[in-house]
Amino acid sequence: MSKELTKRQIEVYEYLKREMRVTGVMPSSRDIQEFFGFASQTAAMNHLRALEKKGVIQRIPGKARAVALVEELDREEIVDIPVYGSIAAGMAQDTQEEQEGCLSIDIRSLGIPRNARTFALKVRGDSMIDAHICNGDTVVLEFREPRRGDVVAALIDGETTLKSYVIENGKPFLRAENEMFPDLIPARELIIQGVMVALLRNAA
Repeated sequence: MSKELTKRQIEVYEYLKREMRVTGVMPSSRDIQEFFGFASQTAAMNHLRALEKKGVIQRIPGKARAVALVEELDREEIVDIPVYGSIAAGMAQDTQEEQEGCLSIDIRSLGIPRNARTFALKVRGDSMIDAHICNGDTVVLEFREPRRGDVVAALIDGETTLKSYVIENGKPFLRAENEMFPDLIPARELIIQGVMVALLRNAA
């Protein structure tokens, strides 16, 4: 981009980007004029036209402050999902929820609603291999009520695990997708922490 824009155009573009991220509002042509000390709003408008012509902003006619950054439009469906450590796909075990960074994911390609409350966990163990969830994979989960058959991250009697959510005779419990592992029937409590909505394969 820097090879295509003049030094002043880069400055105007960086100003637009910074103000949009800090305030959430796109600066007006008068704001641009005052910030850079231009003699008139026409000079500010000329810079906006040049930036639009070079493809780094889009303007919507007839609307005030209707300037969008093209690079942000390209990222419109990209969201950052927090990663909260790992979860056992094996026997339930204690865990602490500590954020370990974020995943930037194209939610449209995964079919996840933009307003979904999501988080991610690394999978440890192989109790879910028959559901094609393997050790080292990352599961993306949504905070919502589970349906029968959903894969869930659950707190069962104080310990966390990743299993299928099953209801039989009106009673919910957890089932592994590996015949080597037993069903997990809660003695005291079963709290669903999230429902799996996407699986990211470990490429290693």
